[in-house]
Amino acid sequence: MQQVQPFANRIMDNVEHVIIGKRETIEMTLIGLLAQGHLLIEDVPGVGKTMLARAIAKSIGCSFRRIQFTPDMLPSDVTGVSVFNQKTLEFEFRPGPVMAQIVLTDEINRATPKTQSALLEAMEEHQVTVDGVTYPMNRPFLVMATQNPIEYEGTFPLPEAQLDRFMLRISLGYPGKKDEKKILEAQQFRHPIEEIDQVVTVQELLDAQEKVKKVYVDDLIKEYIINLVGLTREHPDAYLGASPRGSLTLYKTSRVRAVIHGRDYVIPDDVKVLAMAALAHRLIVSPSARIKDVDPRAVVEDVIQSTPVPGARVWSKQR
Repeated sequence: MQQVQPFANRIMDNVEHVIIGKRETIEMTLIGLLAQGHLLIEDVPGVGKTMLARAIAKSIGCSFRRIQFTPDMLPSDVTGVSVFNQKTLEFEFRPGPVMAQIVLTDEINRATPKTQSALLEAMEEHQVTVDGVTYPMNRPFLVMATQNPIEYEGTFPLPEAQLDRFMLRISLGYPGKKDEKKILEAQQFRHPIEEIDQVVTVQELLDAQEKVKKVYVDDLIKEYIINLVGLTREHPDAYLGASPRGSLTLYKTSRVRAVIHGRDYVIPDDVKVLAMAALAHRLIVSPSARIKDVDPRAVVEDVIQSTPVPGARVWSKQR
């Protein structure tokens, strides 16, 4: 377990050469990667969403593909297509860009729902089925999707089933003045993405993904997660609360955060820090709340404040 923290720090330090001043966002990205989930990055253009995905892929030596979603894309443009080979007189599968280990789906909400749904099987079951034949994905497999929350013209809202498959929703935000000056200076001659190297191996990543599963989660923490998620379903401003997948997300990601911060056990603060990124995109506010401009983030914040935090208890070897 002690080996995971320096492993995570090596990746974050390396990525920080490209994404300057966004340590917390880089940490969230790494949490999603170690928890074997997928990320939705919702932010305005030009803040480094694509560079974040490229820097992560380059740091761990994974294959990386970028898919620019447009309204005229077809599902086969994502998953791949079977092509008839006239020499062998057989159909051959030509894999699509989703078959890479780290996939950046840029502006995912610009594709039609039919094309968006092509990602569902890959994200949930780590496989793609084309013409009745199933092709497994290589491990690790991470989808990082981006969407612009400002411009809605010519876009298609992500269906709830698609949103629910994203483990975390994060944003980068604008850099501070000092960080923006560092960005200008860093790109005086060449982009920092060209200078960073691989700092860990894929096998080290797979080992770390298994090690974080051994982090201890007390029953009180499990009950805290269940109570917190349960309140999202009962909140007066929520039309639809978080699904059990939301509980699983908090359970998995809180273990990763604990290891990154040097612990082999989860504390309530791990859950509270991750609750917004794990739950807000899974909620649908009621029509009456929407009229009052109530945001899902406000619902999650209210739930965090109103859910009692479990106290500590003495651990006994007899238990």
